[in-house]
Amino acid sequence: MTNCTTDCNPKTYKFTVLKNRKIEASFSGGSITSDGGGTLLLRQVEQKTKLLEKIASVIPDDRDPEKIKHTVLTLLAQRVFSIALGYEDLNDHNTLRKDVAFQTAVNIDSELASSPTLCRFENNATKQMIFDVHKVIVEQFINSHKEAPSELVLDFDATDDLVHGNQVGKFFHGYYGNYCFLPLYVFCGDELLVAYLRPSSKDGAKHAWAILSLLVKQFRTAWSNVKITFRGDSGFCRHQMFDWCERKNVGYITGAAGNPRLHKLLAPAMKNAETKYNDTKEKQRIFAEFNYAAESWTRERRIIGKAEHTENGANPRFIVTNLVGDPQDLYDNKYCARGNMENRIKEQQLDMFADRTSCHDWWPNQFRLLLSSLAYIMVNYLRKNALSGTEFENAQVGTIRLKLFKIGAAIVKNTRRILFLLSSHCPYQIIFEHAVQVLSSA
Repeated sequence: MTNCTTDCNPKTYKFTVLKNRKIEASFSGGSITSDGGGTLLLRQVEQKTKLLEKIASVIPDDRDPEKIKHTVLTLLAQRVFSIALGYEDLNDHNTLRKDVAFQTAVNIDSELASSPTLCRFENNATKQMIFDVHKVIVEQFINSHKEAPSELVLDFDATDDLVHGNQVGKFFHGYYGNYCFLPLYVFCGDELLVAYLRPSSKDGAKHAWAILSLLVKQFRTAWSNVKITFRGDSGFCRHQMFDWCERKNVGYITGAAGNPRLHKLLAPAMKNAETKYNDTKEKQRIFAEFNYAAESWTRERRIIGKAEHTENGANPRFIVTNLVGDPQDLYDNKYCARGNMENRIKEQQLDMFADRTSCHDWWPNQFRLLLSSLAYIMVNYLRKNALSGTEFENAQVGTIRLKLFKIGAAIVKNTRRILFLLSSHCPYQIIFEHAVQVLSSA
């Protein structure tokens, strides 16, 4: 928690004595923050990328200009920074708004917005605004490349997002066994491109085709020769998607659910794997490939089957792809690499509170999902650029928050400067210094 001055007399907490000395505590330290590292670093990320400034420019504001105290940019920054620093609840801002560190991060010199103001800000979200924000996110991704990439692998995946009440669009999902939303995420490596909220009554691949089409168009406008590959689990094994990819010269590699025909085609390899396991008592994996077309497909496609046998028995797996290459290499190094995206989604859901979709209406909840996404994008920028070469270059965002953001600081503020007196005993001072130098460079 952050300690702020209050108008009431602070309560004193008493603890057991230490060598006859009383130990007491009270929330009366004044301008002391528990987020000294994070507020400074996130402010520098925004100064470097101008991401939130660009996002704010596409968010409409129908308020009376003469009565505006908090601009769209300051409201957006306040909300995104607080999520990145671990404060997901709007009620947290009843005290955070008085924190000088947060005020400095947001670039204002007075109290930040109250929780009701932030609530109204979120509830003004519209469908067009959500589309425009996504467009800026993708443009930022494009502009981050100094040179045109040779290949982009776009990972698509859905996850469950439990509802917190009687929200618009809630449905019971049989697979997850609960009332939830079913957001669709798109990543390119660890870069988040899309966070699209959907009701769980829809097919897991719903709108994936349209989103892929928009992304391919935007990427090929910027990079005409870039190779693009669509990757997903068996939930995205849809022949319409494959037909479109083949027409547009887009690669694809997805999981494929097993069925009697596929298991029959893989049976010789499975028998071979079982025989070798019985001889060696070691796990066996044999890869096979064959052409196959489901009844709904327009043509046969390449199927790669993994015939695996372990002490637990047979474990067959299938993928469908139009990519060229060795079957095992495509399975191990191309398809299985999508597991990295699942870790990124966990960071979104667990560390950036993307499941905090507790508004009543639909578009405010979609906006909340994007606020969490923006917080992730900013911390990921810090991780990839300012923490490269340090022990935190592959750290989870929650670890970065704990080790670099949660640095206690006393703040001295006067007419000439704002001085952050960071903890003298922080064990990560060298890494913090390195990050500051990178973010401050031209």
